[in-house]
Amino acid sequence: MNSGLLRELVKAQATGRDVVLATRLSDGAQEILDAATPSSRLVAPADASAAGSLADALRTGTPRTVETPGGAIFLRPYIRPPRLIVVGAVHIAQALVPMATIAGFQVTVLDPREGFATPERFPGARLVKQWPDEVMDTLAPDRRTGVVALTHDPKIDDPALIASLESEAFYIGALGSRKTQGARRERLGALGFSEKSLQRIHGPVGLPIGARTPEEIAVAVLAQVIGALRG
Repeated sequence: MNSGLLRELVKAQATGRDVVLATRLSDGAQEILDAATPSSRLVAPADASAAGSLADALRTGTPRTVETPGGAIFLRPYIRPPRLIVVGAVHIAQALVPMATIAGFQVTVLDPREGFATPERFPGARLVKQWPDEVMDTLAPDRRTGVVALTHDPKIDDPALIASLESEAFYIGALGSRKTQGARRERLGALGFSEKSLQRIHGPVGLPIGARTPEEIAVAVLAQVIGALRG
């Protein structure tokens, strides 16, 4: 890698820009690509397969080799760690937050209620003690962000879900029974969200593994989040 590419790569990581280092295996030619630059001198604009592989590498962070008319190209992603916004500092969150942190997520716990999002209950976690409708724009969920709403309180969960549906969040989940999910869909549908958009919400949240305890539910939720990230 030449010094110019190295500087660009360092700058990208410093500014939170997700990029892929593309290397042509036949001669070692390299360049840096991102979602805004899916084609280049190494990847032809009409090469849909390579563009798709680039998009997938940026989403999952998984390196891969792609065949192009100009030869095989190795794609090495340099992307931000995935984020998980946990809405509601409840018992399930107390189990989910450390699990997600161990799995490599940058976790934010969001709960405006006094006494819930405390360092004693969530040691080492990033805590945001504001209402979601005040802070979700600042948290800015994107395609590297998952959002899980756990409070059962529409005043807290709904604004977080609305902001998530309006974003490119790779995962949106909400705790609650099928009856609760139905009522939630009615409320959000009345705000103009289409049925297709509402289908992005995983609810009841988590993989159907028969989880009962907060710890088991946290395992089911994290597994579903990872599946959405990698799938």
